[in-house]
Amino acid sequence: MRDGLGWVLGARARLRWVHQILGGALLMPYFLLASVGVGSAAGGANALSSLPLSLAAYAAALPLAAGTGVYGLVRPLSVTAVRAMCGVPGERLAEGPARSWAARGRASAWWTLHLGVGALVSGMTLAVPPMAVVLIVLPFVNGLREVRLGFGWFNTGVETYTAPLLGIGLLAALTLCAAGAGALLARLAPVLLGPTAADRLAAAEERAADLAVRNRLARELHDAVGHALSAVTLQAAAARRMLERDPDFVREALTAIEDTTRRTVGELDAVLGLLREGDPVRPDGATAPAPTLAVDLDGLLARSRASGTAITADQDPGPVGDWARLPEITSREAYRIVQEGLSNALRHGAGPVDLRIQVRAGHDSGQRELEITMTNPPAPPGDREPRTGGGRGLRGAAERAALLGGGVEAGPYGDRWRLRAVLPLAGGDR
Repeated sequence: MRDGLGWVLGARARLRWVHQILGGALLMPYFLLASVGVGSAAGGANALSSLPLSLAAYAAALPLAAGTGVYGLVRPLSVTAVRAMCGVPGERLAEGPARSWAARGRASAWWTLHLGVGALVSGMTLAVPPMAVVLIVLPFVNGLREVRLGFGWFNTGVETYTAPLLGIGLLAALTLCAAGAGALLARLAPVLLGPTAADRLAAAEERAADLAVRNRLARELHDAVGHALSAVTLQAAAARRMLERDPDFVREALTAIEDTTRRTVGELDAVLGLLREGDPVRPDGATAPAPTLAVDLDGLLARSRASGTAITADQDPGPVGDWARLPEITSREAYRIVQEGLSNALRHGAGPVDLRIQVRAGHDSGQRELEITMTNPPAPPGDREPRTGGGRGLRGAAERAALLGGGVEAGPYGDRWRLRAVLPLAGGDR
């Protein structure tokens, strides 16, 4: 019983009723315009004074409403009203203006249905309550018994005393009609205002773009900040071990720590600049470009050697002749891959690191490729630093290579650990 009354008279039902009255108000301009045309076609008659002509004007107003319903902004306006008043979950409705003609057609159908049903419920809402009140008080007001009410004469007799029941029935019928029409519109809203295939594709593309940006930021933060923290930790540990025996090494390690932290602050500013969707800027106003193989490799090697691990680097630019002639994006991503490889080697390896960077012709296509190979002996199981990052660094390196059409391999290679990356040089020499 309570559920039934809530369906008819509850807050949601009342909001849906208001939604229908709003639709009736929106149909009024179309109805007035159509009534002028219908009245002219009927020989200059007033369409508003004749029920048949009013119904004809109502029928003529619906196609006019359907014609304006194809505009793209009709759908977001309708969706907003449905979410606020009809109790339809937002995820079942489309976002943004209708783009395709299929979506426009469905939005137009909803617009026409909303306005058409709303006009009927609005007309009943205006007409039925006054009539019901007259019928309810009719037995108690003698003067009303001689008034013509449009459906017969009520005189003294049985009909007069049944009038209150008829008035109450009219109010109940109006309430049921409004509740039923509101439920019907709420059921049809996801069908006519729900996302189309094009909307789902656009939403998927937007999510993919957002995920790509998030992954890029994650890679930059991991490679810049993560590598710096690992390097500083190893350099500080090496300095502590050599504090009494080799003051020169300690001085070199502290200098490397200072340089590493200074550079990392600049790289962190660059990443934060991506979050702000602006160019990264240093405090002095200069831009903070991302590090590249051509400019920053030597410094990276020097800072990594300051941890006490021997690093041998064999660089062969090959036909390029100079790392500065590499495509900028390749130079940038190659630097990050080398940085990640060194970070893993210093944290999880033991002994010297052999690094080889070369430009060569690809085995299959003959296209020039930048190949990065890094090998080092793995640390004994008991001496390895626990991995807490879940392999994000290697996954980020693989994503960087994939963006350029290349790939990354990492794993045991004989009695050593090897990281190998191949980056195609699609742009040729710069």
